[in-house]
Amino acid sequence: MTLVKPVSAERLPDLLKRMPKAELHMHIEGSLEPELMFALTARNGLSLPYADVAALKRAYVFGNLQAFLDVYHAGTLVLRTEQDFYDMAWAYLQRAAADRVLHTEIFFDTQTHTGHGVSADTVINGLHRACVDVQQQLGVSASLILCFLRHLSEEEASEALEQAMPHLDKLVGVGLASSELGHPPEKFTRVFAKARSLGLHLVAHAGEEGPPAYIWAALDALKVERIDHGVQAMKDPALVARLARDKVPLTVCPLSNLKLRVFPSLAQHNLGAMLQAGLVATVNSDDPAYFGGYINENFAQTFAALGLTAQNAFQLASNSFEASFIDASAKRAYQDQLAELFETFE
Repeated sequence: MTLVKPVSAERLPDLLKRMPKAELHMHIEGSLEPELMFALTARNGLSLPYADVAALKRAYVFGNLQAFLDVYHAGTLVLRTEQDFYDMAWAYLQRAAADRVLHTEIFFDTQTHTGHGVSADTVINGLHRACVDVQQQLGVSASLILCFLRHLSEEEASEALEQAMPHLDKLVGVGLASSELGHPPEKFTRVFAKARSLGLHLVAHAGEEGPPAYIWAALDALKVERIDHGVQAMKDPALVARLARDKVPLTVCPLSNLKLRVFPSLAQHNLGAMLQAGLVATVNSDDPAYFGGYINENFAQTFAALGLTAQNAFQLASNSFEASFIDASAKRAYQDQLAELFETFE
């Protein structure tokens, strides 16, 4: 393990802001800010069930994952054109660049939008164009992960994969999202095997609200390379041992966990315990427009609540690059930038 010099509590927030990092768990539809949502509503001649931005923000009080998904779904109805998807992705990517995100792997789904009569081509082309532009204009590397909606059937997931086939060169992987409880990973074994045969990377949400058994199933039935969330793993010592031994990355989203009441307070979050157990944890923002903060806000609030250190910050950022689906030379280059900051930071 690389040892880093101590940083005072007063200077730590600045280090977290300036620290190079990757973001590996961010749903692009969950970055749709109320102001842009209303702008797209007007542009597309639509209406929202909220009088104004303030009324919409007042609806962002969620007792659980499903309560959030209900509000989230209403927001997706305003996305109609390729330019809408581009504008939403571009807004997020600008924020990511400002937060010193050097690489991001963006979750999206097509099933929500095809259900509204928008083609998969429209969704993927708009998002991909923003990923290309941000590399050229801001130097941020960005790729796309197609998520299947687990509350729908495996047949519908297979149909979504089929619709994405003309765009495989624009995707880095597939994932599994939406309501976790009652929808175990093994429900999607065949479609994940198909995606693997196509050369796509595999990830899945597991162990956010669902039990450790869902993490085991994501690893064994779906053969995933990364677990999204995974905080419930700490309830199963045998699972913790496996995750540590196999260096399976976990894309943890602290403010999301707080907002959805997975933990009653950030001070009770288990991120610090995950690091102590040798898990390859990372920090991410999940659905930042709804959950109270983009990636740097997740770092700042979580470090303040848990009393985490510069050593923890270095480990989390290093983990984020190692857990990403970029090639070894790009990982080395990003790790070098990270090391340089920690060596020169006063």
